[in-house]
Amino acid sequence: MGQTGSAVKRTERLDARVTAEEKEIIEAAATLRGISVTDLLRTSVRDAAERIIRENQILVLGERSRKVFVAALMNPPAPNKKALEAAKRFKQEVG
Repeated sequence: MGQTGSAVKRTERLDARVTAEEKEIIEAAATLRGISVTDLLRTSVRDAAERIIRENQILVLGERSRKVFVAALMNPPAPNKKALEAAKRFKQEVG
């Protein structure tokens, strides 16, 4: 997606209102990780966002592929010359 190093200048801002309990939990987690609350929020939210995007892309691609596959099964193209020859050889060899 983008760069995540400390050399990258961060100019955009996000704000969120949280409950006192949520703030305590977030601060405790940041302390346990040895990072700032800002870094915990930034990295955790980014990881979650990237995971959601990946899951959505997989589902969309999977759904699209499924539709193409089902359409091909329901409306198969007419066999070409090579397919007809292969079917004829198969019948001769297998019976």
